[in-house]
Amino acid sequence: MHMEGGASAPDKPRARSGAAVLCRGPVEPLVFLANFALVLQGPLTTQYLWHRFSADLGYNGTRHTGGCSNRSSDPTMQEVETLTSHWTLYMNVGGFLVGLFSSTLLGAWSDCVGRRPLLVLSSLGLLLQALVSVFVVQLQLHVGYFVLGRILCALLGDFSGLLAASFASVADVSSSHSRTFRMALLEAGIGVAGMLASLLGGHWLRAQGYANPFWLALALLIAMTLYAAFCFGETLKEPKSTRLFTFRHHRSIVQLYVTPAPEKSRKHLALYSLAIFVVITVHFGAQDILTLYELSTPLCWDSKLIGYGSAAQHLPYLTSLLGLKLLQHCLADAWVAEIGLAFNILGMVVFAFATITPLMFTGYGLLFLSLVTTPVIRAKLSKLVRETEQGALFSAVACVNGLAMLTASGIFNSLYPVTLNFMKGFPFLLGAGLLLIPAVLIGTLEKAGPHPEFQQFPQSP
Repeated sequence: MHMEGGASAPDKPRARSGAAVLCRGPVEPLVFLANFALVLQGPLTTQYLWHRFSADLGYNGTRHTGGCSNRSSDPTMQEVETLTSHWTLYMNVGGFLVGLFSSTLLGAWSDCVGRRPLLVLSSLGLLLQALVSVFVVQLQLHVGYFVLGRILCALLGDFSGLLAASFASVADVSSSHSRTFRMALLEAGIGVAGMLASLLGGHWLRAQGYANPFWLALALLIAMTLYAAFCFGETLKEPKSTRLFTFRHHRSIVQLYVTPAPEKSRKHLALYSLAIFVVITVHFGAQDILTLYELSTPLCWDSKLIGYGSAAQHLPYLTSLLGLKLLQHCLADAWVAEIGLAFNILGMVVFAFATITPLMFTGYGLLFLSLVTTPVIRAKLSKLVRETEQGALFSAVACVNGLAMLTASGIFNSLYPVTLNFMKGFPFLLGAGLLLIPAVLIGTLEKAGPHPEFQQFPQSP
């Protein structure tokens, strides 16, 4: 079974016949703009919460003069840290619980109606979230409205739904040989956007405060929504109308794992899903607490250093793409993923013991190949299912992504305040230990022999 008809070449997006589009653009600009806007808002939201709670509690510790270096036992500072961590947890839990239902429903729906409707809905959701954030900052509303913004975003698919449609779109038009690199390229776009947004956000916050960066994010998301609606070139071969609110879409996801098929193929599908679950859990768990870890003693970073750190955190998206391209010439994809996991573990261990700024950036440097793992697993999963199941598959991956992010928030944001008194970096050590699980799974599956799906569902040449 081929990806497309004989007249269509892989790796070229195709628009739906008769669709009202102004051009036939690829999906990558959407992902770039979405992540730029999200990363611009993420650290700023954490810092905004910190400053709001500091003002409410009368805490005047400063990170601009090194004045927090001797405040590790200050109970007021610890209360600020705890409140900031807990409200981050509330936002994540609220969004992810709703998103688990909506992103899986919408992703499987995109197998019928095409990728564009899901991209438009997800873009609108991100736009609404940014709009709520602007009101909170401008009008000094209660921080609980941040939770409302997350829930509204999740109802329309959230960033997970946008990624599900984007990766399914790449699978629609890529060959088996090029799929891993194409997915790594999409993830690299995420990283470059994050790096640029981080550098801009830190400097802008110092110069003009919180409001203007949120306004920029809102403008970018408006442009992104218009691009999704009028410029994206539909990649699904034959979109057709179908009901949205039906259990058939969720059932199609369950059938990926339970429909009778060669036993080893379903085992591979389940275990690769577990592997990506653990990798994403550690990635987002560490990401959730890094800004807070850097703001507080003994590092006491200001917004400029926070911006540099967040940029360094996103740089591995680009370095991992280059590393993947080079290593694929001499190693199988699975062993490239194992190397990435090894460097990820090293970076987590360094973070756990970092008490000075150079050591923190050493940890960031060790993550330079840490993000080769997820595109490898996504590509392997994509090759285990039929062409007509790509949307359902990446909906399942979105579900795994949502569960992982919820788990990450629950573990890392809850564990961090508890460990403040004996070892602030303990959550990073936990993350390093958890990454041994996907390392073992990927190595075992690679040695398990050929996958029956490669013969059952041949891919495009």
